[in-house]
Amino acid sequence: MKVAIASDHGGFNYKNILLNDIRKQGFEVIDLGTFNEDPTDYPDHAEAVANKILNKEAERGVLICGSGVGVSVAANKFRGIRAGVCHDVYSAHQCVEHDDVNVLCMGQRVIGIELAREIIMAFLAAKFSDAERHGRRLKKIDRIETKNMK
Repeated sequence: MKVAIASDHGGFNYKNILLNDIRKQGFEVIDLGTFNEDPTDYPDHAEAVANKILNKEAERGVLICGSGVGVSVAANKFRGIRAGVCHDVYSAHQCVEHDDVNVLCMGQRVIGIELAREIIMAFLAAKFSDAERHGRRLKKIDRIETKNMK
């Protein structure tokens, strides 16, 4: 699986640590920056990850900022992107299994690095359940996107 990862300055340290962890687990990683701690705008990084997924250059994405919220808001503006803020292991796998989330968002200022590692691995190992109720709900989300995102 190819994983696109990016952060703003608020998530820079975790991004560098976590991308190496992801590689060690055998995933191909596309590092989309930022590449230093100079202030950057999180929507730019969310757009870069979203575009990699939408262009089928990556299957999943990871975005890290200070809280995880800003990158999630920005990523969810892209039709076909389902980004979730996860600061616990259960949500990290459940969001994929039930909601087919394709972008994990986390906050460097919210959780410790060991928990962040566990969350990412749970997210990357998870598979969409394909249960009828989950598919039905995703179709409703698709209708909302089609209706409201022009």
